[in-house]
Amino acid sequence: MNIRKPILLVEDNPLDVDLTLRAFRRRKLINPIEVARDGEEALAWLPRWEAGEEKPVVILLDLKMPKINGLEVLRQIKNHPEFKMIPVVVLTSSSEDRDVQEAYHLGVNSYIVKPVDFEKFMEVAEQIDLYWVALNQSPF
Repeated sequence: MNIRKPILLVEDNPLDVDLTLRAFRRRKLINPIEVARDGEEALAWLPRWEAGEEKPVVILLDLKMPKINGLEVLRQIKNHPEFKMIPVVVLTSSSEDRDVQEAYHLGVNSYIVKPVDFEKFMEVAEQIDLYWVALNQSPF
């Protein structure tokens, strides 16, 4: 079980960060949540993991971000010999076919379009918690 491993949330919209954190708090998720507010901050985690910092049990990745977009973040994580095994779930407002296709081409583990309704978002948070945190066996 991945009881206390961190979750990395990569999200530039402060409202979506707040919504995600509230949803996980309501679920009583005990994993620490690390937040990267753009793709550049997300990629800054790679040297930290190389230095021995705890790798996340899952990365929740937005696509439409400033500086470095989510697809480039995904590309760099999935091209890394060790970090490519970290599960990445795209959690984005984009339902564009080309984004979905490119994300899967790059090796994303799951692609979820963010619901705008809080209760529906709670259901998404519950599924992420149950599957990626409680059930899925982490390679780390």
